[in-house]
Amino acid sequence: MAKEGTEIAEETEEMIDQKEPDNPVSAVVDSKEMRAVLLTGFGGLNKLKVTKKPMPEPQEGEVKIRVKACGLNFLDLMVRQGNIDNPPKTPLVPGFECSGIVESVGENTKGFEIGDRVMAFVNYNAWAEVVCTPLDFVYKIPDDMTFPEAAAFSMNFVAAYMMLFEVANLREGMSVLVHSAGGAVGQAVAQLCSTVPNVTVFGTASPFKHEAIQHSVTHLFDRNIDCVPEVKKISPDGVDIVLDCLCGENTGKGLTLLKPMGTYILYGSSNMVTGETKSFFSFAKSWWQVEKVNPIKLYEENKVMAGFSLLNLLFKQGGCNQVKTAVQKLLSLYDQKKIKPVVDSLWALEEVKEAMQRIHDRGNIGKLILDVEKSPTPLKINDLFMKHKGRSE
Repeated sequence: MAKEGTEIAEETEEMIDQKEPDNPVSAVVDSKEMRAVLLTGFGGLNKLKVTKKPMPEPQEGEVKIRVKACGLNFLDLMVRQGNIDNPPKTPLVPGFECSGIVESVGENTKGFEIGDRVMAFVNYNAWAEVVCTPLDFVYKIPDDMTFPEAAAFSMNFVAAYMMLFEVANLREGMSVLVHSAGGAVGQAVAQLCSTVPNVTVFGTASPFKHEAIQHSVTHLFDRNIDCVPEVKKISPDGVDIVLDCLCGENTGKGLTLLKPMGTYILYGSSNMVTGETKSFFSFAKSWWQVEKVNPIKLYEENKVMAGFSLLNLLFKQGGCNQVKTAVQKLLSLYDQKKIKPVVDSLWALEEVKEAMQRIHDRGNIGKLILDVEKSPTPLKINDLFMKHKGRSE
């Protein structure tokens, strides 16, 4: 399986290299309609479809982007299920990040010109051929950064950077535990930790990913086992930082592992997702397993417990300037060749269901990308047989 993951990554890199047009502006198309992925209601994969929608036009202070690539995150899967707080009304176009070419700008929009290569945050609506978003959420990308890499850059590297350096104050000689080390955030965390001297990174991941990612972390454990005793065999005092995207029983374990003055950060709750649709049982189990935190105990043990939601910071809490500063620092690291987004695979918009299934199965190493210009890959006979066999077992 690890070999298979590595082969997919290598094939993806070849596809990325081949996707860049010599003249990006020539790819701009004039039309009043666009293709978009539509979530018709909360539930399973059958709630997703590709449809035609009216093309948006930029309002004052907005940038209109001809999308080349979109990022797919575990959060998108939770949105599809309606497994988030205060879910929006359906139908809606999912997606929070994209990259592409500036096609036009609204009034009083400065700093961008038609033809600029950019990446952007979007408050939904990213999985479409065209998006409009406020200029504060748009960033120019380096000439040597591909569109798939840019779509894999914004959410994951910004979240990883802000958690490590803004919340946990990562410094030389510290130790970090990151769950889902093979995912896009996990790989971003590992790369950023490597920019600080003598940082020890403990990671958990599915066994089949170990061969492909073992070089990126110091110590790697099976995600299906309790890593607490394994970490303490190596570091009896525990770790300085715990980054938890799982929640549930891992919250208490993470706090247990912290050294004095250590920081635990919750940035996701993927343990709530078990089946294709929202499960009240999984939600209740995850909530019940979260250890009730006693503030007095935190005070006595000199431990910090924090949470981090990049999208809430951006879209609800006015954190644009903080995020912009983080993006600038990250692009500097990219220019210095110290970090590079890991792209797992490219998928056509019409293949969004298969892409979502891959991220649900935790099969990805790095980021899954929806490539707007990619044609769907026809299923081979063997693929159809295995698909039918899987359903019948």
